[in-house]
Amino acid sequence: MSASGGTKAIVAALIANAGIAAAKFVGFLITGSSSMLAESVHSVADTSNQGLLLLGQRQARRRATREHPFGFGRERYFWSFVVALMLFTLGSVFALYEGIHKIEHPEPLTSPLVAVGILVVAIGLETYSFRTAITESRKIKGDATWWQFIRQSRTPELPVVLLEDAGALFGLVFALMGVGLSVVTGEPVWDGIGTVMIGVLLGIIAIILIVEMKSLLIGEGATDRELDSICEALTGGRVDRVIHIRTQYLGPDELLVAAKLALAPRLELSEVAGEIDSAEARVRERVPSARLIYLEPDLDRQLV
Repeated sequence: MSASGGTKAIVAALIANAGIAAAKFVGFLITGSSSMLAESVHSVADTSNQGLLLLGQRQARRRATREHPFGFGRERYFWSFVVALMLFTLGSVFALYEGIHKIEHPEPLTSPLVAVGILVVAIGLETYSFRTAITESRKIKGDATWWQFIRQSRTPELPVVLLEDAGALFGLVFALMGVGLSVVTGEPVWDGIGTVMIGVLLGIIAIILIVEMKSLLIGEGATDRELDSICEALTGGRVDRVIHIRTQYLGPDELLVAAKLALAPRLELSEVAGEIDSAEARVRERVPSARLIYLEPDLDRQLV
């Protein structure tokens, strides 16, 4: 569900951002608005980002090799990290530069109503993309808050698209405010202020994404709920307790589980093998993402 839902949200964002980028560039050429230019670059960056997310999903599906025996699942984390960097460099830094320049050297807008019309249409398209991302995220969010989902999700694409779309919507509102205030007050400096607000917003979102994607790249373990389920599943039959356990996500849909289990004493080799097989089956039933499971049988030294 996470892969298919993420793909649907990415494609919706890609289509919306491509159309919005073209419209914004036309609006900038007509009006000369720095807010429109900043938003144009933002939409181009977003469109490129969706392409990189799709590339990451495709690369992650490659078969494991001898050099990469655990597969390429982390490709999705890597490309999501690149997306966060692009959002910062192409979106935030450019908007800040352009906004400060227009504040220092304000220029009057031409045909501002054209910019307003384009921004209103863009808000509609971006709302469609944002709603799609919300709908797909709800399928795997559970009862977590949206902030918890962004912080704890092991599926990188949906949090990236959610924050990108939220940033795009707020950015469009800032651009609309900048253009509107420039027209009402006759002071084009408001267009530059709106552009700086866009740059700050994109910078905050980019930093949040960079921190989260870096954590996933380094390697995150199972969530507390998943870990509890795994430990409960491992304990049963002739398995007395879990001595210690380590988990790590090799990709959004592939969890590595390594554990040492305390088995009842004086078991035959065939009985030990049977208990290990049963424990693996119980874990896979409770936590389907646990695809690689390595279990080491041992005696409970506290009882021996």
